[in-house]
Amino acid sequence: MAKKKSSRGSKVQVISSKHIFSGPAFEVYSDVVREGEFTGRRDVVRHTGSVVVMAVKKDKSVLLVRQYRHAAGQYLWELPAGRNDKKESNLRAAKRELLEETGVSAKKWTRILTFFVSPGFLDETMDVFLAEGLTLGKAHPEEDEQIDAKFVPLRTAIAWVNTRKIRDAKSIAGLLWLKAQKP
Repeated sequence: MAKKKSSRGSKVQVISSKHIFSGPAFEVYSDVVREGEFTGRRDVVRHTGSVVVMAVKKDKSVLLVRQYRHAAGQYLWELPAGRNDKKESNLRAAKRELLEETGVSAKKWTRILTFFVSPGFLDETMDVFLAEGLTLGKAHPEEDEQIDAKFVPLRTAIAWVNTRKIRDAKSIAGLLWLKAQKP
């Protein structure tokens, strides 16, 4: 079985791995792992990864979308985002998601952050892209997406973070990064 080196120097060994579930967005595995003296079960959600787009106008307003998130049980304001198709690059996925969800395209793209979403049980990573030099167009959301999109001044978006109107981690991370870069 596979051996990996942990940050503490001990070898981590996967003793067994059992496929539990396959869905359109992720798969679930139940692994037995040994790390040093510890041997135990770790259930892991395997995901193709996601992209997040922070589309910013010259006046520093940021494009936000509002949509219903069933797991949260509410409508959320967030940065446009979506899942990578297995065979596309993260940049291509970011461009596709921005155009589909909002109708916006961009001339300049910069990857600004990469992070694990919830590494205790999920292997999903998110790449946050800064999109600049925007052109507005017509959105083409997927059939199951009901999305409202609007540009919000950065100071308003930060106020929404501070008052918990924006509550998802990817948007908070991206907006706080932007605030730190473009005071």
